[in-house]
Amino acid sequence: MSEPDIFYILGNKVRRDLLSHLTCTECYFSLLSSKVNVSSTAVSKHLKIMEREGVLKSYEKEEGFIGPTRKYYSIAVSKTFLVTVTPNIFWYKSLDLDSPERFERFEIRLDELNKSPKSLHSMVTAFIDANKKLDQIVEALKTIESYRNNLMKNIKERYLKEIGDMTQLAILHYLLLYRKATVEQLSDVLNLKEREIKEKAEELSRVIPLNIKENLIEIDEEELKKKEVK
Repeated sequence: MSEPDIFYILGNKVRRDLLSHLTCTECYFSLLSSKVNVSSTAVSKHLKIMEREGVLKSYEKEEGFIGPTRKYYSIAVSKTFLVTVTPNIFWYKSLDLDSPERFERFEIRLDELNKSPKSLHSMVTAFIDANKKLDQIVEALKTIESYRNNLMKNIKERYLKEIGDMTQLAILHYLLLYRKATVEQLSDVLNLKEREIKEKAEELSRVIPLNIKENLIEIDEEELKKKEVK
């Protein structure tokens, strides 16, 4: 399959919101439609675009013995995308995260780079050396993103099995990715009322300790470490 046009996909906020919801769990069409502030026709169009690009896959699943068969969507890729755009460089690279993590020591010595090459030949040599350092950084990034991806998968499975609250999980998911969030941000991302966000954050804090100060929510790392020791 050809590389998805990720810039085209991410260039639309509705598509970004749909992807964000799908990173929490697979979703059927009507549930996805309820998570974004556009018509179901628009949602269908965006889903078809992402499926055509190979970012999503769809499948039908029966809901129990008497429930209807529903069409579900899930994310079909596991990649990290890197891009640099400057007046001098356009550089793009995609990293496949399906390969196993390489837990090893990465030592990247940027102080070895030539800071002030003088001649054209030394400048070209310095650029090649910088490329080699970048290759090391990219390899380290690929390892840590594969590690985070697998951890998030395990966190989702464990939380749904032990707690079973999808909204709490969605808040935790966002906080893990962005470290902190305002109630307004979570309300916008999850398409819920601010009152509901506050209630679910309080419930979540009984499982994962949170700092909830006025409008800001973040994971309480000190309290979390104490629980880990216990």
